[in-house]
Amino acid sequence: MSTLDGKVALITGAASGIGKAIAELYAKNGAAVAICDINQQAADAVAAEINAAGGKAIGVAMDVTDEAAVDAGTDKVVVAFGHLDILISNAGVQIINPIDQFSYADWKKMLAIHLDGGFLTTRAALRHMYRGDRGGIVIYMGSVHSHEASKLKAPYVAAKHGLLGLARTLAKEGAPHNVRSHVICPGFVRTPLVEKQIPEQAKELGISEDAVVKNVMLKDTVDGVFTTVEDIAQTALYLATFPSAALTGQSIVVSHGWYMQ
Repeated sequence: MSTLDGKVALITGAASGIGKAIAELYAKNGAAVAICDINQQAADAVAAEINAAGGKAIGVAMDVTDEAAVDAGTDKVVVAFGHLDILISNAGVQIINPIDQFSYADWKKMLAIHLDGGFLTTRAALRHMYRGDRGGIVIYMGSVHSHEASKLKAPYVAAKHGLLGLARTLAKEGAPHNVRSHVICPGFVRTPLVEKQIPEQAKELGISEDAVVKNVMLKDTVDGVFTTVEDIAQTALYLATFPSAALTGQSIVVSHGWYMQ
């Protein structure tokens, strides 16, 4: 048997980057996966790739800031696969600006996607995981910025810190229902989200793009190497298959030593 045989995973922001890598690895290990993304066409394309490779997947349109869309999308997954065992709350964006120049609209957008989205997807998933104390695993995609701060990222840092509180509260509330929670905290992963930041930070900081990579993004790692989507997917697989609540309410940092707990 594969390690996730019979399990159903709902993954947000799964049409690209980290979410896609987790979905693909979960499918290879036997899980049925729901590719949830604001881009329905991209979600369907990833689901088709997984199905063509012998896995089991569906695409689901989901704006994680829309309460009705989250509830309806989660219910769609349960109708399709019968139950829900794993939630990966991964959808995210990045907007770079100093605090004094950050628009309130952009602040609210960042918190809505990262923090409200984490809450809404959790609440929708728990309605199924709590039923009959079936249980499940909720994994939030945090960041080293769940523990550290960087210039130009006030709402991102605030939201990622907030996910720690949500996960720790869920660990306590969910335990009687056999639900566990975690936050994966990656260092810089060279996804399109990070690629976009490199020229933006170069402009704001008045340095070259190479200097952003070397002296900002990878400065405090032990080896000057980016974390990969595969690193994060393997961590998500480990957390989803850990056999007991000995490991719950934890933040797992995957950052080449950038931040050490």
